Amino acid sequence: MTSRINTNFTLIPNQKYRRSNRRSCYLSKAFDSDSQPLSTLGNFKALPLEIFQIILKYLTGLLFKRCTLLLPTKERLKYIHKILAEVSCFKFSGCAAPIQCLGLPCYGMFLQTLTAGWDELECHRVYNFLCELTNLSRKMQTVVCSKPGSARKLELRIRLFCRNVLLDHWTHRSDSAFWLTRILKPWPMVNQARLLYIIFGPISPQDGQVVWQKMVEGPTDESSLKGLADAIKLLYDADTKEWTADDVISLVDELSVVPREWLLENNARLLILSGNNICFTFMASKAVNGRATELARLIVFLALVCEKELYCMDWVVKMMQKVCKVFSTPMERNNFLQSVANAFACIIMEMMQLVMSGEYSYRDEDDRSFLNLFHLVHAQANFHKEVLYLTMNTLST
Repeated sequence: MTSRINTNFTLIPNQKYRRSNRRSCYLSKAFDSDSQPLSTLGNFKALPLEIFQIILKYLTGLLFKRCTLLLPTKERLKYIHKILAEVSCFKFSGCAAPIQCLGLPCYGMFLQTLTAGWDELECHRVYNFLCELTNLSRKMQTVVCSKPGSARKLELRIRLFCRNVLLDHWTHRSDSAFWLTRILKPWPMVNQARLLYIIFGPISPQDGQVVWQKMVEGPTDESSLKGLADAIKLLYDADTKEWTADDVISLVDELSVVPREWLLENNARLLILSGNNICFTFMASKAVNGRATELARLIVFLALVCEKELYCMDWVVKMMQKVCKVFSTPMERNNFLQSVANAFACIIMEMMQLVMSGEYSYRDEDDRSFLNLFHLVHAQANFHKEVLYLTMNTLST
């Protein structure tokens, strides 16, 4: 009996088979060519940086983290660096236009994804690895030991690397405080203040470089001080033994003479932006250390800033009242209050003499001096009005 061929199934057409055969040959050749030494990124080497940023944000960071899970930290970092080093914009000085470049922010997001959930010891190793890789400590030493502004391009590179890679991508303040501590703590206090100014201080809108004379030449605005104030609050609120209240207050004190002594108005504005706790602790420190005259002048400029910015003047009066309790004897307290009254009178006279002297060669400078005097006279009036309110309310109760 002749056997019958089952024709119930569909035969594969010969043409389709040949096409698939050619495809398999092509793939085999492609795999053979891949076995040759190629760039780590292969066909992705020319991938636009914007697309690479999206990939890092949504996939690659986590994928790298999982793929290297069983490797020691140092080996994981070496492996990742080998891949990222193919893109020059991920290097410390790799991009010719660093301000507009997305490379370092990409690197920062990748680092945040990689180290999320790691303990502090492992993150210490990451920081040490990055310092070794970029020679960051040596670069920092160069700028803190040089005259401010003498290495402007290096200052800018350090600022961008620290902000974009190490500091700006964390959702929890404790993480930001950890990395900022790693940057600052190896250095003496005076160098910590210099680094803090480089990383968070005011910059030029034209070229992004640090403006060193901003706090020295004249009154500045809130935007120039906000970054510094936020960094100080971050360290003050850090739940760690590495930063005591005294450490932060000493840092603020050092910062106020970088690169030279600030105008007291700018110092007062920084304290207001830093919040009540830091402002009071700073003022109480001066009271305890016998610097009542400095403290009295600071009260005047706190009142001036509140007048200019339309803040509540009773805040200054209540802060002064709180500081008065720090003095150990009634005589010290009364002497301090007398110093505040004298400070208002002296500073008004100083500003009046400046206006009347006509030293400025430009009309706008003269107008600013007069306006400053105008604000200070109103600040004194409103300050004493709040003192009278407080006194009368106390008597009525």
